[in-house]
Amino acid sequence: MFCFHLKDRLQLFQGLKSRNAWTGFFRFSPAEFSANDGEIISDAIKSAAKNPVELDFDERKYRRKTKTYETKIGVVTVPDDQEEEVKKPQPEEITHEEIQLLLLKLGSDLGLDVWVARNDRNRKFNETSFQDVPNLRKERPRQFDDATNKTIELIDVLWLQGEAIIAAFEVEHTTAIYSGLLRMSDLVSMQPNIKLDLFMVAPDERRDKVFYEINRPTFARLKPPLPKICRFIPYSELKKEVEQIGNRMRYMKPEFVSEIAESCEPDYT
Repeated sequence: MFCFHLKDRLQLFQGLKSRNAWTGFFRFSPAEFSANDGEIISDAIKSAAKNPVELDFDERKYRRKTKTYETKIGVVTVPDDQEEEVKKPQPEEITHEEIQLLLLKLGSDLGLDVWVARNDRNRKFNETSFQDVPNLRKERPRQFDDATNKTIELIDVLWLQGEAIIAAFEVEHTTAIYSGLLRMSDLVSMQPNIKLDLFMVAPDERRDKVFYEINRPTFARLKPPLPKICRFIPYSELKKEVEQIGNRMRYMKPEFVSEIAESCEPDYT
């Protein structure tokens, strides 16, 4: 708790790509604080011991722990076998369709062909139909086997250049995170030599859940490991970047999206 009171003084909180990026330092393998941060935190602990202050806290959250395991393939998580609790979005909140349409229009504005999951083709947001997006492909790439094609056609958004897939996006709004990860995992398993960027796009508050699930053994043992090739993009960063670029989007290269994405690999620093 005291870290939040000291965040403006601690180097740990500086230069973060997202507001929750600092959590990786504590969630993964033990890492050494910088000398400056260590001294500040040590002084704060000593001060708190001399002058304790009682604060309210959530007992349930306090008792909850994320357990990690050292394996031959690295540090992984093994979540409990339980259904994920997801809240229903409120009317004023960002929706899955909004982000999906944003990614489709973004790819189109970059001069790419785009693909939307076959079961989502008839969806729309704010009266804009997905099928009205310029450069929307009616047929998926066909250079793969049937199993791979079946997986590809269900991925939320694809960016394509000719017959090559250059980026794949799974938008996980309120559904279980692992459903999208499984599609990414299937694609990598069936086409291990395919070169494309993979992205999980989710609400900011679901960042920890994305990192938790993607570092499970089933994903971390892939070759290449899914946490190494799949990156996380929070809703806020995506929307902010698109708004800031505005009409200049047609001059951008598709690789710019990687700059706003966050690595899902465990941070050992």
